[in-house]
Amino acid sequence: MIYPAIDLIDGAVVRLHKGDFAQKTTYGTDPVAVARAYAEAGAHWLHLVDLDGAKDPANRQTGVIADIISGSGLKVQTGGGIRARQDVEALLEAGASRVVIGSLAVRNPDIVAAMIRDFGADAICLAADVIRQDDVFMIAVSGWQEASHLSLEAFISGFLDAGLRHVLCTDIDRDGTMTGPNRLLYADVKQMFPTIQLQASGGVSDIADLDGLGTDGVIIGKALYEGALDLPAALAVGGDQTC
Repeated sequence: MIYPAIDLIDGAVVRLHKGDFAQKTTYGTDPVAVARAYAEAGAHWLHLVDLDGAKDPANRQTGVIADIISGSGLKVQTGGGIRARQDVEALLEAGASRVVIGSLAVRNPDIVAAMIRDFGADAICLAADVIRQDDVFMIAVSGWQEASHLSLEAFISGFLDAGLRHVLCTDIDRDGTMTGPNRLLYADVKQMFPTIQLQASGGVSDIADLDGLGTDGVIIGKALYEGALDLPAALAVGGDQTC
């Protein structure tokens, strides 16, 4: 499954380099039009990140997200600064099909485990944003601004009993770089957790990057905006199975 991505700051479509807000590129001011174009190209899902919400939950762009969902007809998985159960409830009520949760799952795993059980495994996606430290992939938190003391393997393992089904794994060092995805990372995750629906994010630059990647979903952002990758061609390779 191919997930074209939209990152939002103040209602505009942007991309960051390795999650750095100081390295921002703006690609448009009409995210509804961008999402509609993705739908017309054949996409079924959209990956939507509220970067304002990630920095400050008080600035969450729930209204914009609702407009994108209703205006495009796409299924949307969205995240960015999820701090509490009510944040998830608000996004699901706005029409989101799935909510992506990262830092909250590190700091309050019991709350997130309960949400997986209560909202259903398909409504929650665990964001495993990783930084490599001494040959071990560690989970990053706070909008990728700091590393936790939790390994990727331990992080995912902690939610299996709750029924975890969806994991979005981002190699921060490759995000927004168009240097190719970390194939070894994703192969290791699939080997450790074969029943998980794994989404890859970070580094995709061309069709060749999608070939044999081995994940169940792929997030594509900058490569689409820069014209390096054609969405219909990517969809033809990535298929349209449910993820």
